[in-house]
Amino acid sequence: MTERPFLFLDVDGPLIPFGSSSGHLQTAAAGSSTSLDQGNPLLKRLDPGLGARLMALGCRLVWATTWMEEANEAVSPRIGLPRLPVVEWPDFHVDEGPRGLHWKTRHLVEWTDGQPFIWVDDEISAMDRLWAETSHPGPSLLHRVDPTKGLVNADFSTLADWLCAAAPS
Repeated sequence: MTERPFLFLDVDGPLIPFGSSSGHLQTAAAGSSTSLDQGNPLLKRLDPGLGARLMALGCRLVWATTWMEEANEAVSPRIGLPRLPVVEWPDFHVDEGPRGLHWKTRHLVEWTDGQPFIWVDDEISAMDRLWAETSHPGPSLLHRVDPTKGLVNADFSTLADWLCAAAPS
């Protein structure tokens, strides 16, 4: 592998976990102006150490979230990341793929133009993995994160193991 892989990051679920001390799933008002506001109470759930751990993976980090540029404004500074490129989503989400294919999948595969990538999201399914496997000529890892916990040590181990296997030194 000559290029460092892209690492596409979703915010809600992977970086802002929805779990609560009561064990009930909590949801964010994704896409609403209050969820993107700097005063969003869910931002307190961000682990300030995540940025350093993500940077240590050596990937080209890219926001792949409906937060869009707001991820750079509200999330990056709280977890120690620099401004990152942002995937621009189509104005509408056309269901052109097979049933169960996430609306982000096709766009991310096209965005990479065959380059290696990791996608970290809490909504990845087997159909997304199959689509990437058959539509993307380079190595890819579509890693689903438990949205009640967010990114944890086991997730970072999986990402690091994949990177070692995809780019052995």
